[in-house]
Amino acid sequence: MTAPHPLVTRARRLADDLLAPHAEQVDQREVPVSHLAEIRRSGLLGLNAPREYGGAAAPGAVVRETAEILAGACCSTWFVQTQHHTPVLTLAGSEAPVRDRLLGRLATGELLSGVAYAHVRAYPRVPVRVTRERTGRRFDGTVPWYTGWGLNDVLLLAGVTDADEVLFAFAEAREQPGLRASAPMRLAALTAARTVSLELDGLWLPEEAVALRAPHDRWAAADRLRTLNANPAVFGLTEAALTLLDEDTAAPLRARLAEVRRRSYALIDGAAPHEHPAERLALRTRAYGVMQAATTAAVVAGGGRTMLLANKAQRLAREALFLMVQGQTAESRTAHLDALTA
Repeated sequence: MTAPHPLVTRARRLADDLLAPHAEQVDQREVPVSHLAEIRRSGLLGLNAPREYGGAAAPGAVVRETAEILAGACCSTWFVQTQHHTPVLTLAGSEAPVRDRLLGRLATGELLSGVAYAHVRAYPRVPVRVTRERTGRRFDGTVPWYTGWGLNDVLLLAGVTDADEVLFAFAEAREQPGLRASAPMRLAALTAARTVSLELDGLWLPEEAVALRAPHDRWAAADRLRTLNANPAVFGLTEAALTLLDEDTAAPLRARLAEVRRRSYALIDGAAPHEHPAERLALRTRAYGVMQAATTAAVVAGGGRTMLLANKAQRLAREALFLMVQGQTAESRTAHLDALTA
């Protein structure tokens, strides 16, 4: 039997010793800096980073397994740290000077990054416009969702230029001239992840902060492929819900989970990203169905006490609702609605 990857072992230890025991308290408050400090020290923030920059360049199976473990233990903490991996991957594929300035610090956990780019999916509506100003770029508009405010060091901000390019650039994750944050939002789930909206009114960033420029249609095509697959966090959350059930109730749901996970990951590992899009979406939707069944069963099995906000089944059920809309696109929404109404 092959020994687990060291980062899987570290993720499991963090989940068992720190994240899961405190998940209900975190859900009612906010993700502690101390949780993120342990994640920084663990090396998990460098999962996707090249080795020459201090990262692990971990295989996809390891990346997925660590996501399952962290999300199943404390979804709020997982969600803050998972934002970090997009900036790392963006820099790993960039040839811009900002790569050498930031990638090593992100890979080693010296810096924690958030992302502010989901609004770019609203195109042709442009919530954030980027224009040239002096020797840099000016950002104007509204970022509806930004997670990790007050916890992250930097953020990867995206907007659309007058030439219909998507442009990504790094900024310090703090209030500054041209950048103002709302109060943290009170959400049905993951309030602890400190999500705010950002008002951009002439935020200026130097050209050397730019990490990526691409025609919107080209960027959107690549983004679409990323959102076709089932989210490993869904599998991790489902596993956590199954632990609250007796074996007779859990067994058929566990079998469904194993089958959907096996087929989803086989497609990710065995086919090109653009192949089998309909099957990928169908499996993504089936994963939601198993998660919803498992978390609902946990609520039913727990009875009236699951209406307490501090109850684990209650937390998992709310987190499941969140995962069903996280990373949602028009295409994935339509597929999910079609399955629900079939």
